[in-house]
Amino acid sequence: MLDVSNINTYYDSSHILFDVSLTINKGEVVGLLGRNGAGKSTTLRSIHGLTPPLSGRISFKGEDVTGQKPHILFRKGIGYVPDDRRVFADLSVDDNLEIVHQRKTDWSKERVYTLFPALKAIKSRRSGFLSGGEQQMLTIGRALMGSPDLLLLDEPTEGLAPLVVRELENQILALKQSEISILLSEQNVKSASKLIDRVYVIDNGHIRFEGAAADFEKNEEIKKKYLMV
Repeated sequence: MLDVSNINTYYDSSHILFDVSLTINKGEVVGLLGRNGAGKSTTLRSIHGLTPPLSGRISFKGEDVTGQKPHILFRKGIGYVPDDRRVFADLSVDDNLEIVHQRKTDWSKERVYTLFPALKAIKSRRSGFLSGGEQQMLTIGRALMGSPDLLLLDEPTEGLAPLVVRELENQILALKQSEISILLSEQNVKSASKLIDRVYVIDNGHIRFEGAAADFEKNEEIKKKYLMV
């Protein structure tokens, strides 16, 4: 599904990602774990064309998509949920969903409301007045309206109450059952461990560990050294 090979990404003259490589297969939830500032968000931004790498290759469903514009990648089937949510604050929940270009009809507003029933009850409310958890659900729902094959989730549980986190975990598991591939960037190792099939640990822009979730769970050295767990 996705193959990221030796990408190097910069912000101006600052070298942020160093030969980062990762793969995601169809229907997998892959965790990209690391501390704040480790390079997680930059990796997702590089994949989605917001901060294109200066070298390396990104392949999606066998096609080289390195450096393509975000709206093109969206139409190819890559949905992106940023860590700052970016809802259209002056639009209602319903209008935030309606505004999305639909590449396929796999997802409708009704299906989004089935996954996130809390949104249906407030679908006429302006999005700027939603709680953090409601905005997160809306941002994911908006990405799903494009019927993505791959969903990039950047720190979806950040700043949310434990009860909301548990609800969101269940909704991500439901997406997993629908065979959407997911790259999940997280600092919350406990939450991510409930969801992921495989793990990449990133630190200072370098991949420090890759392996099955079960192997990661047993590797206390990696967790202590790079995740402070």
